Amino acid sequence: MSVAVPGLRLVPEWISGEHERDIIAAADALPWDHGLRRRVQHHGYRYAYRGRKVDAAEPLGPLPPWAAELAARLCREALFTCPPDQVIVNEYVPGQGISAHIDCVPCFGPVVASLSLGSGAPMELSDPATGSRAAVWLPPRSLLVLADDARYRWRHAIPARKRDPDRGPRGRRLSLTFRTVLRDRRG
Repeated sequence: MSVAVPGLRLVPEWISGEHERDIIAAADALPWDHGLRRRVQHHGYRYAYRGRKVDAAEPLGPLPPWAAELAARLCREALFTCPPDQVIVNEYVPGQGISAHIDCVPCFGPVVASLSLGSGAPMELSDPATGSRAAVWLPPRSLLVLADDARYRWRHAIPARKRDPDRGPRGRRLSLTFRTVLRDRRG
C-alpha cells in the first residue's frame, strides 16, 4: 500500500523544456567522473561516497553559473533558507538506478531537492521504522523536495531497469541534487 510521505513535495514543470535543454548541454560540456557505475559531477563540494562525508579540504569552488542560478531560485522560492552550495549531477542511462538511501545526515542540511532532466523515472520510498512504502513518478523537468520525515526517515531509490511498467522504455536521465553543506560538520 502506498502512503503519503510527510515532507515530500513534487513540483511538475519547474523549468521549461528550453531551459532543460540548455542545462543538459551546459552539464555535458563539463567533465564527468566515471568512478561509479554511473557518471557523476560534483559542484561546490565533493561528496566522498566511501567515507560518507564532505571533505573540507576539497572545496571545488563556486557552482557553475547554471547551477548557481537554480540554487538562487530554490532560495527565492523559500524551498531553502539560503542558496544550496553543493550539487551532484547524476547521469542514469536505461538499466541504471540508485539503491535505497537517506542523503548523509551529518553532511547536509534539512532540505534536499532534485531536478529531473531528460527521461522520467519512478522513485520508491520506504520507512524502515514502519515498513511503509510509497512511490512517486518523477517526470522530466520536475523538482522533488525532501524535507522533514521525507529527508530524515524515509529512504529513497530509483530501481535499475530499462523500462517501467505502464511507462515504457527509459531514456537518459540527469538528476541534479541540490544540498547545503553543514559548515560545522564537514570532513
